[in-house]
Amino acid sequence: MDVLSDVIGAVRTGRPFANREDRQGTWRTDFAAFAGIGFHLVLEGSCRMVAPGTAPLVLHAGDVVLTPRGTAHALTDTGLDEPTQLLCGAYQLDRTRSHPLLTDLPEVIHLRARAGGHPAVAAVVGLLGGELTSPGLGADAAIPSLLDLLLLFLLREWLTEEPDRDASGWCAALTDPVAGAALRCIHADPVRPWTVEELGARAGLSRAAFSRRFTALVGQPPMAYLTYWRLTVAARLLRETDLALPSVAQRCGYTSPFAFATAFKREHGVSPGRYRSRHQADDDIQEWSGSAR
Repeated sequence: MDVLSDVIGAVRTGRPFANREDRQGTWRTDFAAFAGIGFHLVLEGSCRMVAPGTAPLVLHAGDVVLTPRGTAHALTDTGLDEPTQLLCGAYQLDRTRSHPLLTDLPEVIHLRARAGGHPAVAAVVGLLGGELTSPGLGADAAIPSLLDLLLLFLLREWLTEEPDRDASGWCAALTDPVAGAALRCIHADPVRPWTVEELGARAGLSRAAFSRRFTALVGQPPMAYLTYWRLTVAARLLRETDLALPSVAQRCGYTSPFAFATAFKREHGVSPGRYRSRHQADDDIQEWSGSAR
């Protein structure tokens, strides 16, 4: 089970958004904070990114920046009178809470262009740029799919191929042989009545040693994370399907609809029915467009 894909798929809502921006001369574009992940990719030229609490970044062609928590920021010119082309986009997340993986990511992720570039990212960007510039048949389906793929490739690059990053928490758990193995088990079969002993045995550790290591990296004890993930899956089913509540409960490891409803309300703050009506009425992403001046 690919835990990263599972997490992104479960917490993302609505349709992603992207457009191309052309700038030249003196310019500044402000992006307000929002409940999601934003990104900018410099296709040509250069620009500066300014965000609260971080040093300004100079971005060159091929550079990418991600704002995993939708931090407010601005893009500006660098003082050079050169044309700058940008690909800007955003993904909306479940507003009720964020997954600890995304919480552990820094406010701003900067992927620098390097020799050879990021070939997978470049391939998706090429396809995406073509669809945005000259939409063909099926573009309404192709663009969201390409954006989903782009987000996964960008996070993969940072999690596995950036030598200077300081991995900790969930970012380290994904590649840890013990915590990572347990996470894959939970995500592959959340309905199974897992025990700490069984998960520890899968990782080759005693119950106590496994529990300590998992909790230190993931930030929650194994059984607490299992409950958290089951109810995250439930939230996605309520948003995206018309399954009856007993069926949702069964797919998330609950044999009793009452126990499921009680656990869901404790985790999300509202009943499953109220959650469904609230989120199915508002499942379109608001365009994360900046205000230029």
